[in-house]
Amino acid sequence: MITLSAKALGGVVWELFAPFGASAMGEVKHLCLVKFKEEVLVDDILQGMTKLVSEMDMVKSFEWGKDVLNQEMLTQGFTHVFSLTFASSEDLTSYMSHERHQEFAGTFMAAIDKVVVIDFPAVVAKPAPPAAPPVA
Repeated sequence: MITLSAKALGGVVWELFAPFGASAMGEVKHLCLVKFKEEVLVDDILQGMTKLVSEMDMVKSFEWGKDVLNQEMLTQGFTHVFSLTFASSEDLTSYMSHERHQEFAGTFMAAIDKVVVIDFPAVVAKPAPPAAPPVA
């Protein structure tokens, strides 16, 4: 496993997002596709991840899900997705280098068979419709 210092990690994140005008780009997504090892209690990992992000103010939102169609040819064995939203690349860098994230990352990495991680500036192509007013 490759470990980067907080300073190095921040530099990597900044260099990746600089072409997009990182300082003014808005929200950043941290997306992980995961295949857990067979013997792993996935609920324990989900609880740990939920606890971690609930304690980290720089995380705007956290969503996760499990594949429902089981199309092995398309999923390549990945079964779960985790999506975190940050207000800025600086918040992502802060999260990635935070001591609590580093500790949980060890547990997380030990539980997975394979992972793909992508960090990207969010581009909204179709905004969600406004919420319907409550029915009185």
